[in-house]
Amino acid sequence: MTNRKPKDKDKAWNKRKLINKRELGNLIIRNLFHIYCEGENTETEYFKSFLVNTETIITAIGLGRSKTSLVEKTIELLTRDGLMKRQPNFDADRQLWVVFDYDIRGDVNEAADFNHAIEVAIQKGIHVAYSNDSFELWFVLHFQYQTAAVTRFEYYEILSSKLNLNYEEVGKSKDFVKSVYHILLSNQSKALQNAKRLHEQKINESFCDQNPCTTVYKLVEELNKCIKS
Repeated sequence: MTNRKPKDKDKAWNKRKLINKRELGNLIIRNLFHIYCEGENTETEYFKSFLVNTETIITAIGLGRSKTSLVEKTIELLTRDGLMKRQPNFDADRQLWVVFDYDIRGDVNEAADFNHAIEVAIQKGIHVAYSNDSFELWFVLHFQYQTAAVTRFEYYEILSSKLNLNYEEVGKSKDFVKSVYHILLSNQSKALQNAKRLHEQKINESFCDQNPCTTVYKLVEELNKCIKS
C-alpha cells in the first residue's frame, strides 16, 4: 500500500475523481480536458472559468510544482487514473495538458529543467502550455504586443496599470482570478493573435531562450472549440 504524507492527504490531486462516460449516465461527454498547473490559484481558476458546453468537462488542478517536477507528478497521476493509456495517439476528445512558467530566478539548472520538462511532456503525449517568463504574459497580451524580455514583476506592473488595481496583491486572490477570464474576454482575440505572432518568431529557439513567449493560446484555442453557443 502506498503511504501518503499527512500534509498531502487533502490535496486536490489526491482526491481521485476519474471521470468517464459510464459514470455520467445519460449525459454525453465528448470532450475531457485534464489540466495540471504549476500554480494552485491563477491558472486553475482561469481555465475553469471557460464557458464550455455540457458535452465538455474541464478538470484543472494546481499541483504546486514546476517544470520537471510538475510533469513527473502529472504523469504519475494520469497513470494512476488510467489516462496515459494509448497516449500520445488518443482521440482528440481527451486532452491532457500541463501549464507552467519559466520564472527566471538565476538557478544554475533552471534552463535545462525548463527544456527537459517540455520535452518529457511532449514525448509522453501531454500538451504543454508554457510561458517564458510567466503566465501573466498571456494576460498582458490582451492589451499589448510584448516584445521586450521582462520579469513577472514587470508584467504585474503592466497589469496593475491596465486593470486599475495592485495586481501583485489583488490579482493573486482567488476572488479576482475567478473573474479574470470574464474581465479579459473581450480582448481575447487580440491576445490570441499576439501570442501566435510571438510564438512564430521564437519557435526555432530553445524553449528557455523564447522570452517573451507563451503557448497558453493553444490551450485557449482548444477550449474555445467547446464554448457553449
